[in-house]
Amino acid sequence: MTLKVFADRMSQPSRAVILFCKLNKINFEEVRIDLFKRQHFSQEFAEINPLRQVPAIVDGRFKLYESHAILIYLSCAFPGIADHWYPADVSKRAKIHSVLDWHHLNLRYGAMRYVVNTTLGPALGRPLDSQAAARAEKVLDSSLATIESVWLEGSGKFLLGSKSPSIADLSLVCEIMQLEVLDEKDRARILNPYKKVRAWIEATKVATHPHFDDVHGVLFRAKAKFQKQRERDLTAASSNARLHSKM
Repeated sequence: MTLKVFADRMSQPSRAVILFCKLNKINFEEVRIDLFKRQHFSQEFAEINPLRQVPAIVDGRFKLYESHAILIYLSCAFPGIADHWYPADVSKRAKIHSVLDWHHLNLRYGAMRYVVNTTLGPALGRPLDSQAAARAEKVLDSSLATIESVWLEGSGKFLLGSKSPSIADLSLVCEIMQLEVLDEKDRARILNPYKKVRAWIEATKVATHPHFDDVHGVLFRAKAKFQKQRERDLTAASSNARLHSKM
């Protein structure tokens, strides 16, 4: 039976799983679960993932959720996966697990909450919250500093000093790519201080070409949409200011 991947490409972990499948020529059926339409809360999807989150997979009778677990499973269950993604060496695997364990309460916590509270909130039925965004930005900044000074140590271009990307690289890069939906000035302000992080992102893009841009296409389209909305909001605010100045 064909592997089924239940995902929404606006979801950072979903993109990591889809990208891994494409890079490794895993035959799969992508089943879209539209987060903005709240399809992840349906009873039908709850039978796939009772936690009602994407991504999730069904491989025959086997069901699995949580992106890190899925990436590990795919690395082990399908033939022909290059060793650099999830090495057979136990000590190297343990190092990858250390990055993945760190990810959720640090980089993911900061990036996701910052983007939701500055940009995506209304589309998800949540109000924007500047105070929550400020708290999230501190976590995000600390996380980028940790990637720069800890996880990117070594001579390799990728995490843990590797010369080739692992599943940890995919997971963390897809997380950072969510910053694409921000205003360009905010994105530059957040990322520009971290030269090694920016070089690593570019190296991962090159190593995963052409699938990287394909998988992130939905994000680039969302970026353009949000930018147009910001321009409309600025025009409206400017018009209102001129109107009030004449009263």
